[in-house]
Amino acid sequence: MSENTFVPLSWDEKIVSGEEGTPRFAYAHATMRYSGVIEGESVSDSLLYYAGEGYDGGGTTSPGLERITGSVAGRKGSFVIRHEVGFDPRGIEGTWTVVPGSGTGELRGLTGSGGISGAAGAEAMSYTFEYSF
Repeated sequence: MSENTFVPLSWDEKIVSGEEGTPRFAYAHATMRYSGVIEGESVSDSLLYYAGEGYDGGGTTSPGLERITGSVAGRKGSFVIRHEVGFDPRGIEGTWTVVPGSGTGELRGLTGSGGISGAAGAEAMSYTFEYSF
């Protein structure tokens, strides 16, 4: 398992249903830059659930898909991950898995899973990735 970082490059979020301060969900489109065992950039789309004003107990989840283009351990291509991310005012924590058959180029046949974590407002977040080809 490796310790690595990613940095959000852009974040575009729109409320889909509900209002600010009430239980609601939103759609987020983001781009990220990865460093470490994964070197590259990604495009991510997620559905976010906000429990409402005053709720700080975690347990909210955001399912999403993310396509990463770059390299894993020096092998170039792209792959897609499916993630479940929990967040609250303290930060984020989540897990993800490589979507079977999504690897291209030298990443064809890539399998694996990992996790993300970070404090709210941090510039960079950490990730782990256990993988095989």
